[in-house]
Amino acid sequence: MADLHDPPLSWSTRLWFAFACFFRVLFDPRFAARAWQAREAAAALPPAERAEPQKLERAREGGAAPAPEAAESEPAPKPALAPAAAPGVSSALQLLSLLQREGRLVDFLEQDIASFGDADVGVAARMVHEGCRKALRGHAKLTPVRREEEGAKVTLESGYNPSEIKLIGNVSGSAPYRGVLRHRGWRADELSLPTPVAGHDASILAPAEVEL
Repeated sequence: MADLHDPPLSWSTRLWFAFACFFRVLFDPRFAARAWQAREAAAALPPAERAEPQKLERAREGGAAPAPEAAESEPAPKPALAPAAAPGVSSALQLLSLLQREGRLVDFLEQDIASFGDADVGVAARMVHEGCRKALRGHAKLTPVRREEEGAKVTLESGYNPSEIKLIGNVSGSAPYRGVLRHRGWRADELSLPTPVAGHDASILAPAEVEL
């Protein structure tokens, strides 16, 4: 868990991270459940602890260090870390624009479907799925992280890559781990996006349409 005194993320990093989490929450039920639990845990914190990150960020933006409320509660200084390079936001917006153009993804997500019947939602979801799948397969090459079929028994030896494999369930002890493959994972081997023309505004995901 991040420390409350870690330096705040830049705006571009927060935008990219929000975009990535949006799709993980939408398509990964387990990730969505963990995100919800983290939200509930943050809401349960005392008001003083919830306000601490905002106080730190405001102090850093103003160029001054926040005054400690009590000398004994002041944390030990942490070594300065070089900030990670922020990923390109325009590429994420380009991909979202393609999903909107081919599958009307943004229209579907922004539509209030609470009053629609299950059959109507199912028809719309099928159309969005077909269009978004076409856009994704036309511009990205995806391969499974694991080649085994889901439900197969697997063994993870010591030294496995934790960025490729996430342990779930009752995790204890050390490798080798023996379990059941619940999701094969996905790896983006290639991503080919159109080259923007001069003057293109990447923030416009879909232009407004006016019929004459």
